[in-house]
Amino acid sequence: MASSSSSLPSMEFDIDEKPHVLAVDDSLIDRKVIERLLTNSTCRVTTAENGKRALEYLGLADGQHPNHGESPNMKEIPVVVVSSENIPTRINQCMEGGAQEFLLKPLQLSDAKKLRSYVVIY
Repeated sequence: MASSSSSLPSMEFDIDEKPHVLAVDDSLIDRKVIERLLTNSTCRVTTAENGKRALEYLGLADGQHPNHGESPNMKEIPVVVVSSENIPTRINQCMEGGAQEFLLKPLQLSDAKKLRSYVVIY
């Protein structure tokens, strides 16, 4: 399903609002689970079905300029990888590539607490 980036909601939020999380997963069910866990953990959640869509949302797709001047803060955004692949070499690659956490699916309520610790307001 193709849509223009202009139809994407803004990631801006006031300090009094809930922290905003962008959750990316190719599985609709897993996106809904992540959304439910984080929403229940006092986060505002936007979901994307793949990395390309996430980059569009952030304004980082080819030919786009970053939304709302966020680019200096992009390197500060914590990345948490959630995967069903319990492969040590893959986990190490993710961690060495800059991920702060690697969680295995299916996510549990206790994982929401771990994820919440990475949510910060910029």
